[in-house]
Amino acid sequence: MSKMEIATMKHTCNMDDSGAGRNWFKLAFGLAGVAAGLFLAWRLGAFDLLSVANIDRLDAWFAGLGFWAPLVFVLLWIVAAVFFLPGLAITIAGGLIFGAVWGTVWTTVGANLGAIAAFLIGRYAARDMVKGMMEKNQALRKIDEGVARQGWRMLMITRLVPLFPFNVQNYVYGLTDIPLRTYVLVTMVCMLPATIAFNFAAGSVRTGDFGKTLWYLGVAAIFFVLLSLIPNWVRKRLGDREQLPEDSVTKS
Repeated sequence: MSKMEIATMKHTCNMDDSGAGRNWFKLAFGLAGVAAGLFLAWRLGAFDLLSVANIDRLDAWFAGLGFWAPLVFVLLWIVAAVFFLPGLAITIAGGLIFGAVWGTVWTTVGANLGAIAAFLIGRYAARDMVKGMMEKNQALRKIDEGVARQGWRMLMITRLVPLFPFNVQNYVYGLTDIPLRTYVLVTMVCMLPATIAFNFAAGSVRTGDFGKTLWYLGVAAIFFVLLSLIPNWVRKRLGDREQLPEDSVTKS
């Protein structure tokens, strides 16, 4: 091996090490910022209030935030998406606090921004970590393979059929070739039915109007029925092509 080849290899290795170092720095910087936000929320008592049993206190706490209440709610969603926290409780809380319509709006904003944040972390800052997750889990590798064959349709399948945990998907899609614009659009559209269903169901509890309660429950029921029919429809139309597993990846 010539001296020039050795020098080229050393230069390449140094570039790889430098790139990895920058990625880890970005990840550490981002996590530090989120951790600071978590600490602030904890000091303000937000996590003690995130319970349906404490809904009156939670409502009062958000009401006290005034103009900042929607922003804090959206930030909580972003934290949940980045740190693999369950989002259903936050969705329901949104419907109870902001009502069915605005709860749907702020949940849509927060859940999608959280999904985008995790996608970008997976693509740029924590690429090696996510790649390790995929190498250890065959089910997650199916996402990458499916995107290579079906493009945005694979994203639609995994958003509509609850086979892969939502928060894990966000990171894994960061490693695929799917464009950010496509990811955002398909994610938003496919998440909307469940967002409407849960927010209108939760919002119906606190309307104070019997007619409006029935109206909200009716809307929620329609979307819950729609959600129950979607998985079988997707499996029949597209699932066979992707050989989707019957069980969720969370069991693996």
